[in-house]
Amino acid sequence: MGYAITSEKQCPVADKPDLRKREGNNQMGKIILTGDRPTGRLHVGHYAGSLKRRVELQNSGEYDEIYIMIADAQALTDNADNPEKVRQNIIEVALDYLACGLEPEKSVLFIQSQIPELCEMTFYYMDLVTVSRLQRNPTVKARFR
Repeated sequence: MGYAITSEKQCPVADKPDLRKREGNNQMGKIILTGDRPTGRLHVGHYAGSLKRRVELQNSGEYDEIYIMIADAQALTDNADNPEKVRQNIIEVALDYLACGLEPEKSVLFIQSQIPELCEMTFYYMDLVTVSRLQRNPTVKARFR
């Protein structure tokens, strides 16, 4: 399975049933899923706004699993006219992640488009949300103004 940028941890979680539940009970462990769209190099605003905190959380030991996604498929929504830009920025974002202190031994770094199940899940979720419901969403409304 060559999904993950890291060599030790692999994605998806299904291959690690021992990590999916805490020992001795049926509760799920603490998991983080976060990421960035590769629309350009990350900058000091990204570091101050989220990357610094991700490194802190990664090193805290509080979380059983941390997944950090390079959301290339999401980046195509407003970069469809220049997919090569997105493709080139994937490596830049991965290098920025490593440079700021994210460690593949502690966090799974992965590229969204390399996990086919994410595309499949998105397809089903899209069927659940109507256009009228989307139009009432403040984030979507702001994009169309």
